[in-house]
Amino acid sequence: MPFEGFNSQDFEVFTVPGLEPRMEALIANVRPKLETLGGEIAPYLSALCGEEMFPHVAKHARRTINPPNDTWVAWAASKRGYKALPHFQVGMFESHLFIIFAVIYESSNKAIFAKHLEKSYSKVKKSLPKEFYWSMDHMDPGFTPHADMSTKDFSQMAEKLEKVKKSEVLCGLRIPKDEAVLENGPELISVIQSTFEKLLPLYKMAF
Repeated sequence: MPFEGFNSQDFEVFTVPGLEPRMEALIANVRPKLETLGGEIAPYLSALCGEEMFPHVAKHARRTINPPNDTWVAWAASKRGYKALPHFQVGMFESHLFIIFAVIYESSNKAIFAKHLEKSYSKVKKSLPKEFYWSMDHMDPGFTPHADMSTKDFSQMAEKLEKVKKSEVLCGLRIPKDEAVLENGPELISVIQSTFEKLLPLYKMAF
């Protein structure tokens, strides 16, 4: 079946109390959609990046007590995993969908990205859409709008990425859960592809 988009029931998964009930709801409602989306986007991303990109749907396998507050599908240039590599993600918290580029704390590419970011603040500032956002914690739904990022903010981000072991960086687009585009599969895929295209220069800065 082609990707159909996300509805309010999908976002309500994150209000289900308890680890097992929430995981059951997530596996029944959201995971099949993420798997379909992963397969549909992979050929586009592979062509965009010039190398094969493999989808990885979050399993939340390490959780034993706390239910997940978000879930996602990630794409990276390895069949074995994505966390150690710069990657792209589409995922959701209860409040919104996110479409991002990420280098998280497991990746040794953080220092490379930081060095390139230090040299290219102004170019990055000009090239990304105002409505994009930045975050340094993939577990926190908080964010800084790209339009509000100063030279000092970029400098501090680069320094933290270089020096702090657990640091990470995410950049991309947030779509509130009540926006109609989320329920239109083809339209949402078009938004995802367009967003990844705009994020490609950041991905290339991580190598």
